[in-house]
Amino acid sequence: MKLSSTLKILSTSLIISSFNNQTEVRASTGALLQGLDKVTARIKKIQAPINQFVDFGSLRLRVRACIKRPPEEFPESSAFLEVFDENSVKASTPIFSGWMFASSPSLSSMEHAIYDIWVVDCIKSKISR
Repeated sequence: MKLSSTLKILSTSLIISSFNNQTEVRASTGALLQGLDKVTARIKKIQAPINQFVDFGSLRLRVRACIKRPPEEFPESSAFLEVFDENSVKASTPIFSGWMFASSPSLSSMEHAIYDIWVVDCIKSKISR
């Protein structure tokens, strides 16, 4: 009981402090990705607009969000991706769904036998508060 109330107080204080810390958030209209075809050893740059499907080989990629830190902070771009494999039996189920980070692509990587995908940057950023 005591632990539960302590957690509530801690989470509430974190939420309040995050609202008080009004740093700029860089919303974007898409993400710049790179894809590696392991069979041909070719790398392709992919511009993926938010909430639109983009094809790379047998993969269908959809970027749900891309966030870039402001220039005064340590540089980082992160994107929430959903990846579908059209050659899979379960083509409607994503083989990857999660955040990818440009500074550390191996932190949250997509496992595929033929393709690798990673985030390079967010595109067409605009500042919003």
